[in-house]
Amino acid sequence: WSPPPKAYRVLQSLLRRRAALVKARTALRQSLSGEPELKAPLQTLIAEMDRIDTLIQKRLKSAVSAAGLQTQVQRCDAIDGVGEITATALVMAFLRGDFTNSDAFVAFLGLDVRVRDSGKLTGKRKLTKQGDTEVRRLLHCAAMSASRHPVWRAFYQRYRDRGLHTTQALVILARKIARTAFALMKQQQEYCPAKLF
Repeated sequence: WSPPPKAYRVLQSLLRRRAALVKARTALRQSLSGEPELKAPLQTLIAEMDRIDTLIQKRLKSAVSAAGLQTQVQRCDAIDGVGEITATALVMAFLRGDFTNSDAFVAFLGLDVRVRDSGKLTGKRKLTKQGDTEVRRLLHCAAMSASRHPVWRAFYQRYRDRGLHTTQALVILARKIARTAFALMKQQQEYCPAKLF
């Protein structure tokens, strides 16, 4: 074990604070949407939360810039379905350790599958969920976006056609996105969709 670098701690803190803000904003919208007399105050509150979100995103950009990670974020951001926040989260996760391969990176993110087999018994497969929950959430959102993109649609649909549930196919797609991001960052290469499959 080695202590995480300063850039990792700063980015993780900002991403977690933004996650809490997004969660609270969504909860308020859903909870108070059925109250017409609260519509105006709710809009004012949401506007203020949006302003705080913008400020957090500016701080994220300045933290990335201060750490000299703009190139890595741009590499990940180029992946179809991945936005700037998700790209920043992937770079942050990559900073945490010297991962020997993409399997180690996927395991660190908690997207690897826990197998519980014994003898003839085939246990249920579940994600380990050992890593940062916010990075996993962002990757799931990126997978949902990517599943509608022409580059990833056939990959996603292939697993759906095999009979996998939507969530299962999205997790596989999220893992593929994480592996792609890892390869780009490890090999210092630019994103090329033609090399994916």
